[in-house]
Amino acid sequence: MSTAGPALADEIQEQIELGLDLYQEQDYGAAITELEFAINDIRKLMANRIADTFPDAPAGWTAALVESQSGGGGMAGMFGGGGTMLQRAYTQDDGSGQLEASLIVDSPMIQGVAAIFNNPAMMAAQPNTERVRIGRESAMLKWEPNRAQAEATLLLDGRIMMQVKGRNLESSDVAVELLRNWDLRAVREQTAR
Repeated sequence: MSTAGPALADEIQEQIELGLDLYQEQDYGAAITELEFAINDIRKLMANRIADTFPDAPAGWTAALVESQSGGGGMAGMFGGGGTMLQRAYTQDDGSGQLEASLIVDSPMIQGVAAIFNNPAMMAAQPNTERVRIGRESAMLKWEPNRAQAEATLLLDGRIMMQVKGRNLESSDVAVELLRNWDLRAVREQTAR
């Protein structure tokens, strides 16, 4: 992921100042447009910082660069619009295993997932699903051995969803371990409101 530095921060400040000037001139439409550009650029800065929290590749695996989608476009739009989504792919060096780690922040779709997490009966009703611990947090693991697919999902603070999906896996262990290796403290710091 490219590092957005002081140049983008200076551009954001200029956008905010122009937005304020336009607001004071009662040119509300132009003010909204300028401030929305500033908000999107702030999301890019935030995404760059969140990208640094993704775990390194497990031994015997290779990690791709972190990709980001913010606002209402791309995958974020598919998940109800808004929010930020980052993804990183991992491939097994000497096999066909594939993992995809994703982190979604402030998306409306997280509320639906939270309903399952907050209700043990709903979680138990999910086929091939069990609760696992990631530190002191509860995560949900879905393992389909006949399809060699795993999905480990962790919900933090009701607004951050971290997920590792894997296919062509010998077991769910590598997906759970990747989720365990995520720096939860850093994720919380970089997504703080």
